[in-house]
Amino acid sequence: MKILMVLTSHDKLGNTGERTGFWLEEFAAPYYVFKDAGAELTLASPLGGQPPLDPKSDDPSAQTDATRRFADDPAAQAALASTARLDTVKAADFDAVFYPGGHGPLWDLAEDAASIALIEATLAGGKPVAAVCHAPAVLRHPKGADGKPVVAGKAVTGFTNSEEAAVGLTEVVPFLVEDMLKANGGRYVAAADWAAHVETDGLLITGQNPASSEPAAAALLKLLG
Repeated sequence: MKILMVLTSHDKLGNTGERTGFWLEEFAAPYYVFKDAGAELTLASPLGGQPPLDPKSDDPSAQTDATRRFADDPAAQAALASTARLDTVKAADFDAVFYPGGHGPLWDLAEDAASIALIEATLAGGKPVAAVCHAPAVLRHPKGADGKPVVAGKAVTGFTNSEEAAVGLTEVVPFLVEDMLKANGGRYVAAADWAAHVETDGLLITGQNPASSEPAAAALLKLLG
């Protein structure tokens, strides 16, 4: 079982002067779900190398069992520090693709040609794609064989408009994940803000927020059988 995890390379939070990147829990929790299941993991990002970490996700209040395990895992840290360039990996080499969130993907992965092609090729090959929190942003442009957005008619979730408002970034982000999924014809479903919630529809798995990262990874494993 070979799983590709794709992380953002974008580190600027709009025009705020603050930093962003990937959210630590949304990487660490799925990473260990997959590792503990015996999966062979490859990490990639648009620029390769060390992806930027959203500093807020490194705050003591944001730590979980998975992030603490990562802090004590030199092998995982080394893997993260040397991600492959996204345009060098091929969908054919993997059984599934997983996108951790953080605000970074809204700027780079949502518009990245290699990511769009990867998602289209993975789904066309009958293999699943999972994305959690802000990472469903990567589903903005990929289309199916019918020329429609891959989320059209599918039950999907992602960071809610009200969750974005709660973190004060509604006017900072380039687009709202909830609005985009609806505009692309997705059947958007959400639980209460900050509650764990995952939607699986066909080959698409989406998680609503950081609490949904581990359940989303588990849902991907279930789909892989």
